[in-house]
Amino acid sequence: MLDWGNQFNICCFLDNNNYDSPWHQFEAVLAADASHTLEVNAGNAFSALQEFHHTHADWLFGHLAYDLKNETVPGLESQHADGIGFPDLCFFVPRVLMQLEKEQVHIGGVSFTLAEATAIYEAVLRMPVYVTSGGEQPAVIPTGYRYVVNSPLPPLQSRLDHHRYIAAVKALQQHILQGDCYEVNFCRDNFLENVTIDPPALFAQLNALSPSPFAAYYRLGHRYLASSSPERFMQKQGNTVISQPIKGTSRKDADPAKDRRLQQELLGSAKERAENVMVVDLVRNDLSHTALQGTVEVTELFGIYSFAHVHHMISTISAQLSPQTPFTAVLRTAFPMGSMTGAPKIRVMQLIEQYEQTRRGLYSGAIGYITPAGDFDFNVVIRSVLYNANNKYLSFQTGSAITFYSDPEKEWEECLLKAAAMEKTITG
Repeated sequence: MLDWGNQFNICCFLDNNNYDSPWHQFEAVLAADASHTLEVNAGNAFSALQEFHHTHADWLFGHLAYDLKNETVPGLESQHADGIGFPDLCFFVPRVLMQLEKEQVHIGGVSFTLAEATAIYEAVLRMPVYVTSGGEQPAVIPTGYRYVVNSPLPPLQSRLDHHRYIAAVKALQQHILQGDCYEVNFCRDNFLENVTIDPPALFAQLNALSPSPFAAYYRLGHRYLASSSPERFMQKQGNTVISQPIKGTSRKDADPAKDRRLQQELLGSAKERAENVMVVDLVRNDLSHTALQGTVEVTELFGIYSFAHVHHMISTISAQLSPQTPFTAVLRTAFPMGSMTGAPKIRVMQLIEQYEQTRRGLYSGAIGYITPAGDFDFNVVIRSVLYNANNKYLSFQTGSAITFYSDPEKEWEECLLKAAAMEKTITG
């Protein structure tokens, strides 16, 4: 499905990797080619999206980039470098839509016939199955073998070196001490210049190494995203909205007894619970702006969920909406997600802009879909690699939650560890 969809100038592939959840709608879904496209920057993006959906009354796939904050909060701006160039908002009506569930594939599209759907199904089956790997491309590529990196990998770079990072964390802790904020999600960029990659192979490599319930591959012209996100930003079904922020992580262990102990330690960690409660309260406040009075509730607090390599602490917050509430109003008042900002949200977004050195762009944003009825499901764009094929610029960001009690050196080491894992994904 992915390779077939990637032949088009625009496509979106979402895969839950068979992760067991009562909230999932499809095992995988592919939207490919566009009959209509909306591409705008912050200003009137959410109202434009509402009008675009009203005009076409069809499935929409696309993204919300972090810098839509400049529309939701007056006075915010983004002046930092951005080597990728995704617009702040883009959605498209797919010409072809494929939904995979329970060993069945549903294929539809604009004015499709059964013969056209059958032809697409047969074309997908003819696509080769690739084995991914990294390293320098040999003179002859073996059959069924595909490299992520098609040239020697240049050195990994960042605009926040050790000295500047430590200074920034200490400055943020002074803001916390002064009462400006409680917690800041602080990120540093990692980028490669003049590198040629195979984006579908990159996603396959990333998805194989770290299968996640909100994995996403997204192409918008010469710009690409490969994501292994474990986190849902928000889902709407009918009049019910849920948000499922992640705060709290522990490693997994192959020994069952040790692994159970790690999960219990995560559940009992005062630090992790405090951070989780902080973001839960933030999400409750975000949802209260559009919810019917008295309907915002914490459906689950401190749920421990297991993924390929880690355990996460996830809470679920739900709310009921009036049928007259536009779906974009819910997105607008909750975006960007609190798990990627900190609290209080407006002040920490100002501090993020002050101390980070790279525009987040699509990172910390959301990828997902909107149904003809106005329901939607969006992930959080984390653990993701972005690539611009025109300027051969690749980037990914890593970060952590800064509190007053954070050790700046340990936060630096955590960023390096996360960056090394992402680099390994690229190189194989």
